[in-house]
Amino acid sequence: MRSFEEARVALLAAAVPLATIENVPTAEALGRVLAVDQVSGLNVPPLDNSQMDGYAVRCTDVAAVGVRLAVAQRIPAGSVGHTLVPGSAARIFTGAPIPAGADAVVMQELCAHDGDHVLVNHVPRVGEWIRRAGEDIALGSVVLRAGLRLNPQMLGLAASVGCATLPVIRRLRVALFSTGDELVMPGEPLPPGAIYNSNRYVLRGLLEALGCQVSDLGIVPDNLEATRAVLREAALQHDLILTSGGVSVGEEDHIKPAVSAEGRLDSWLVAMKPGKPVAVGRIRDPAGRAGAAFIGLPGNPVSSFVTFIMLVRPFVLSSQGVTDCLPQAIPLQAAFDWRRPDRRREFLRARIGPDGRVELFPHQGPGILRSTVWADGLVDNPPGQAITAGDRVSFIPYSELLS
Repeated sequence: MRSFEEARVALLAAAVPLATIENVPTAEALGRVLAVDQVSGLNVPPLDNSQMDGYAVRCTDVAAVGVRLAVAQRIPAGSVGHTLVPGSAARIFTGAPIPAGADAVVMQELCAHDGDHVLVNHVPRVGEWIRRAGEDIALGSVVLRAGLRLNPQMLGLAASVGCATLPVIRRLRVALFSTGDELVMPGEPLPPGAIYNSNRYVLRGLLEALGCQVSDLGIVPDNLEATRAVLREAALQHDLILTSGGVSVGEEDHIKPAVSAEGRLDSWLVAMKPGKPVAVGRIRDPAGRAGAAFIGLPGNPVSSFVTFIMLVRPFVLSSQGVTDCLPQAIPLQAAFDWRRPDRRREFLRARIGPDGRVELFPHQGPGILRSTVWADGLVDNPPGQAITAGDRVSFIPYSELLS
């Protein structure tokens, strides 16, 4: 049995980053992985500008409270004023360029309008309320590094330096199917002994949230030839084939022999709970190309969910060129007792309570899918580690795992 860390390291080592780059409009690049560093061709802001509505002045003209200055010009945002004459002020608005000669802005709340003059009731310091050119972004600086998965604020940053398009890695093409004659789809009659296929919806949603292009191949019959046929077909046009169910050693579990017949199989028992049986390998491409990576997950709904977010997610992100693909845990105080830990590494469905402590779902069984909805994260518990209320635990929020 492999440790969880050994399994994750091996999976990441098997992830081959995609090489194809696409240029897409910046507005359509959300969730895509940046392929090339983006370097700014300008300063942001491009000129010194005002952080406040107020009056641009020379500090030497305002040596005391109550100075009265002539208002010589008005500068709204989008306009450029002229050189400030000594002994005068410029009415200025947020974002407007600072006129030459001015070295401070006095906010309007500290001034009093007096016809075509202004009474300045504050002694400013040099640079007060001035946003300097290049203060946000300097000309020639790298604003976004390759390997970032683009979020809304990153798109805004790219737009702020004039990027109309962005070079991104193409989407990972994933074929998804389930095995099991007991599975039926929602909307169909439920015969005795059958169950609805929830894994199909969970795994497809998780893949699409990671930016994958998913081909849903449905439910494959529980026989060896049907499984081999769908693997051969999927390998032609996909980078990854992901399955749930059929990875154990029962007589009706055909994933392992099918993968072995159509390519290479590394079958693992991973020391994690829920989880444990994971099939990893590669399917040959009959056309002679590289073929597709293969990952087979357990069929229990919670096992499939947890194994995906903890093992498959880093593989998928790394394959798409993401440089930082491991989730970050935060230390929090437990509000529960966990007296009988497993010898495997446990991922317990939990959530943060009103008092900031971590609460545990009362039933941690691998078939209790409701626990994944009740929870807002996982407690990452080392093998054999008992927990007493008040102990510090490592909590991984769903925000680190589901996108």
